[in-house]
Amino acid sequence: MKNFLKEFKEFALKGNVMDMAVGVIIGAAFKGIVDSFVNDIINPLIGIMFKTDFSNVVIPLTGEATLNIGTFISTVLNFIIMAFVLFLMVKAVNKAESFGKKPEEPAAPAKSDELVALEEIRDLLKEKKN
Repeated sequence: MKNFLKEFKEFALKGNVMDMAVGVIIGAAFKGIVDSFVNDIINPLIGIMFKTDFSNVVIPLTGEATLNIGTFISTVLNFIIMAFVLFLMVKAVNKAESFGKKPEEPAAPAKSDELVALEEIRDLLKEKKN
């Protein structure tokens, strides 16, 4: 059991885990901003087309059941915005990481076995001449 707790402590205190935890917390806070943007700005603008609050757009089914189309589309918009922002953040981080790096020079092509054999023969002939 001690070994298990030691392994867990090493895992939990690794830099990647801590970075991920910070990312999750910031992502949750950002989700609130995106939710507000969609619900308080985009939905009312779309609602103008429907002449009603967009989040309340429903398709009635039999009985009291309804399809909450407005809520579903709001959730899809939230996802698209979050995915787009995440894409931009990853792209910016990748670009920032590449600033300090020098472009790698391509490696010299490897010599074929035949070329190596010819060079050895050439060197032997040179030695024989001298």
